[in-house]
Amino acid sequence: MRRKEVFMDTILTWASEHIDTLVWLTVIIVATVIEAQTLALVSIWFIPSAAVSLILSFCRVNIGIQIAVFAVLSFILLIFSRKIFGKTLRIKPVATNADSLIGERAVVTEDINNIEGRGTAKVRGLEWSARSADGENIEAGTVVLVIGIEGVKLICKKDKSDKN
Repeated sequence: MRRKEVFMDTILTWASEHIDTLVWLTVIIVATVIEAQTLALVSIWFIPSAAVSLILSFCRVNIGIQIAVFAVLSFILLIFSRKIFGKTLRIKPVATNADSLIGERAVVTEDINNIEGRGTAKVRGLEWSARSADGENIEAGTVVLVIGIEGVKLICKKDKSDKN
């Protein structure tokens, strides 16, 4: 029983004397877990900053200096890593749902007449209300190019590459 008490007393004494070391280890672990979950450069710069502060804590540098080094280094890494990694990790938005129809070819299923507010076109097996981009009437059966979407209407123009 005495051994357990001595062991626990030793651990608690060490922990109280090295609380700064435990804090920096915790920051490193938490920042790593957050970054691993998000992969969005949310906390990546805190990891090396906390590692430097951890080394300073091993050298018994004053906690105020450790915190200052952590804050300054985190700020510097934040500024520079965003500039460096921001360009290489920039993910281009993927067109989804209706936006993915822009650039597709469609077949006019009902004459398009902007003045009368009528016209439909079929694209990817779905029929949409359609309007002409330039106000030109477009006959049923014509192949058109979807150049935009306004609300629930396709904005189309005649496909010049189609010979029909």
